[in-house]
Amino acid sequence: MNNYIIEAKDIRKSFYKTKEKKLEILKGISLNIVEHKITLIVGASGAGKSTLLHILSGLDLPDSGEVKIKGIDIFKMSDDKLSSFRNKNIGFVFQFHHLLPEFDALENVAIPMMINGTTLKQANKRAEELLELVGLKDRMHHKPSELSGGEQQRVAIARALANNPSIIFADEPTGNLDSQNGEIIHNLFVELNKNLGLTFLIVTHNPQLIEFGDYVYEIKDGVITV
Repeated sequence: MNNYIIEAKDIRKSFYKTKEKKLEILKGISLNIVEHKITLIVGASGAGKSTLLHILSGLDLPDSGEVKIKGIDIFKMSDDKLSSFRNKNIGFVFQFHHLLPEFDALENVAIPMMINGTTLKQANKRAEELLELVGLKDRMHHKPSELSGGEQQRVAIARALANNPSIIFADEPTGNLDSQNGEIIHNLFVELNKNLGLTFLIVTHNPQLIEFGDYVYEIKDGVITV
């Protein structure tokens, strides 16, 4: 039995610049993501890294191809079932943290759990544990505007962990941070991978992050090179 958490076959995606002109972004990408490891996808700006990440996580549909997560073909699910599957199995960290500005850090982390049916008391307890885990024990009652960029991204990581996901998808997670805060986030990913066995799939153009990857793939001209 393999230990792949994601199996992708022949993923193709194009966008139409005009009615006649088609831009082929992904040209038949196949790759497997190993469970409990950190995998990085690198490539030049506009190479299709984020497009591939969105397809592998079920946020976007390919023109053709197959994606299995934990052996389940995600594109054979209804929209509602896929949304529920993502909520239970996948955590997301984006370049821009997308925190809700009117809520403090604790509430931002607790909300996904409450959406998933967890009680307020349980959600708050778990949110406290997660914020302590990412080094924000003393900042949990601060709103995003009262936190630094690096702290906001750590709140976003705690939120991504809220529903005990099997895999974290991170799209340029340090792209909006200075090198010092970027290094804190890098080290946090490694720590979470090592201590919790979390699987990470990270899209980045940050060369510093490459050394942290167990597997590194490059997208070039719409195909994967190792």
